[in-house]
Amino acid sequence: MIKPIIDWLIYDILKMQQGSLFAEALNFFLYDTIKIFLLLTVIIFIVSFIRTFFSPERTRAILSHKHKFTGNVLAALLGIVTPFCSCSAVPLFLGFIEAGVPLGATFSFLVSSPMINEVALIMLWGLFGWKIALIYIGSGLSIAILSGIIIGKLKVENLVEKFSYKKPACCAEELKQTFNDRIVFSRDYTKDILKTVWLYVIIGIGLGAWIHGYVPADLLAKYAGRGNWLAVPFATLVGIPLYSNAAGVIPLVSALTEKGVAMGTALAFMMAVTGLSLPEFIILRKVMKLKLLIIFICVVGVGIIITGYLFNLILG
Repeated sequence: MIKPIIDWLIYDILKMQQGSLFAEALNFFLYDTIKIFLLLTVIIFIVSFIRTFFSPERTRAILSHKHKFTGNVLAALLGIVTPFCSCSAVPLFLGFIEAGVPLGATFSFLVSSPMINEVALIMLWGLFGWKIALIYIGSGLSIAILSGIIIGKLKVENLVEKFSYKKPACCAEELKQTFNDRIVFSRDYTKDILKTVWLYVIIGIGLGAWIHGYVPADLLAKYAGRGNWLAVPFATLVGIPLYSNAAGVIPLVSALTEKGVAMGTALAFMMAVTGLSLPEFIILRKVMKLKLLIIFICVVGVGIIITGYLFNLILG
């Protein structure tokens, strides 16, 4: 429904020539912008309503005293739907440990939370379809669960920094909410998320539109195409020092794949940007010693690279 309207606007009203570089780029930009914002508005509202049932304290209670592998699975799943702001990362990490949550389960949560979120799923679904979105969920959960299990097996609890913490007021336990309270919260939360990510969406789609319209397909296919086996680890390493959220990086993934970059390579880049970023390392360094941070980076990084190769094999 949206695509015919965009085509009519560009080619009939604005009288642009079909096939021209600017017209193709503008078409890509307008179509993806409208589609993504519609999906974000509807699905973030639904997800945020579900999130009202999960406070940090409730999450710790669910994960505490569980069988270690069950805890990893639950922690990875809860990382998708729990509403923790960035200021709660440090106290939440320590709170999990002090509440008796195994270190491995805590790391499963830390991996899944930034990597698999409603924005990433909505945009992947909108740009690539539900099959790619489901495969991404499965791969992200697998990385989170296996990373937590591996770190738990290493018995590195002694590498967690020891210091007292104070829970920020913004992350305090929520009071009992009525149905109307949850609706109001979901509405306001959706507005806040859109206010936070709209610029990333516009910039990301704008860059994607530029790549779509102006960057020669041969250039990207040559260095990151399906025949280059070094493309996946290279994309992962390039993504680590960068910082963006899913709203900014997924439109780039869409444009890169259209230019011949293998899906697994593009998604490995996205996972590295969202799941392994320098700002995250700086925050985590406050709660864990350098050796544990390096272990975390290596385990998750290897998982991302393996997932990238698997994506390329499965999707061709």
